Amino acid sequence: MSPAKKGDRVAPPAQPGQWRLKFGTNEAAKGWEDLEQQAASNLWDAYEVIRTDPTPFPPTKRQHRLKGALGTVDDLEQWQYEVTAGGRIWYVVDPARKTVWIRYASTKHPKTTE
Repeated sequence: MSPAKKGDRVAPPAQPGQWRLKFGTNEAAKGWEDLEQQAASNLWDAYEVIRTDPTPFPPTKRQHRLKGALGTVDDLEQWQYEVTAGGRIWYVVDPARKTVWIRYASTKHPKTTE
């Protein structure tokens, strides 16, 4: 990601006990903005859930680990949060750093799972 500049949104820091969320790709940052435009309330809910419990057990209807080859990236678990009927967030959970890396965010369903 490029360095922050004047006019950029400032993300809130992680509270004690919560996970830090970071963008893993520029495309994910752009997709996050698109989700914010179309489903701000749902995106806020997703943000709150992911930063407090990125790997729920048992998985929920909206939040679950991806299957097969998509379920792991660099030996880390990859999860999905369904923001809307089509909108998705894919993220990788790094427990050692207590960081969640947002790798995909879009108002559209990812084609790789079709």
